[in-house]
Amino acid sequence: MKYSVLLLTCVALAGCDLAMPDVLKRKPETAASTVPSDTSETRPVVRPETTDEGDETDRAVAAPGSLGRTVVSLGDAAEAGSWLKTPLVATTRPGRVTHKGKWVAVTLIPIDGASGAGSRMSLQAMHLLGLPLTELTEVEVIAQ
Repeated sequence: MKYSVLLLTCVALAGCDLAMPDVLKRKPETAASTVPSDTSETRPVVRPETTDEGDETDRAVAAPGSLGRTVVSLGDAAEAGSWLKTPLVATTRPGRVTHKGKWVAVTLIPIDGASGAGSRMSLQAMHLLGLPLTELTEVEVIAQ
């Protein structure tokens, strides 16, 4: 009898892990830290080829390194995680955002717009960088 109760408890707890959303399973980002001293290193940016219509997109397919600076505003506060929606990337990829000597790891998510257009940042990332939620702030975006 003891073993069957123990077995049922283990099965029930294992099932809880499967039903738990990924957001709850992940540990929070370890947050803002000082920017490494080698951030001045730049890497080449590869532009996408021209399409059949002759149109070329403004977004670059970038190698790891600095993608440039962008002005950020608060994105959808109900959307969990640490992310930056920006026209500086063409595909979803890991990256980091730096501001005044601090940085935070984010998921870079592409959005439509010219590369000089603004970006939207998650509540969590803005909090970790200590950015004011009601202001526009310029940050540097780095692809990893």
